[in-house]
Amino acid sequence: MKPLLTALYLYLGFSWNLYAQELKIKADYFESNQKKGISVFRGNVHIKKGFDEINASKVTIYTDEQKTPIKYVAEGNVAFKIEDEHGKKYVGYAQKVVYNPAEQLYKFFVDVHLKQLDDKKEIQGDEVVFNAANGEAHAKGGENSPVIMIFDIKKEKK
Repeated sequence: MKPLLTALYLYLGFSWNLYAQELKIKADYFESNQKKGISVFRGNVHIKKGFDEINASKVTIYTDEQKTPIKYVAEGNVAFKIEDEHGKKYVGYAQKVVYNPAEQLYKFFVDVHLKQLDDKKEIQGDEVVFNAANGEAHAKGGENSPVIMIFDIKKEKK
């Protein structure tokens, strides 16, 4: 049986990108401390805004005094879909994702798989940082696992 919170709509000006869109958060449990600017969602957390989606065991949203999100932290078997400023779409998973909406900066941690859907490009590593504003990324391998890059090399026509 689901706890009290099965669907929660937040219209607090959350902005994952510059476009105004509805942010919908669904979870089994919700708690908030407005004074500290922290909202915590636990259990089957599903967040959707436009194309962007995050599914995780727990998501914590930190807001400033104007109730504008300054950081999202998703933890526990995180699966995601994101679209960058140029319309490129990505899917993937990690154990932890930290998102800074002001900088459009994603930080993915532990067993990270990030795949671009438009082109065959994929990054795997233990830590991947992706800037959705300019498309820049860098990755770091783990103790026993290197960074893996997968991409197609187009053959030139003569």
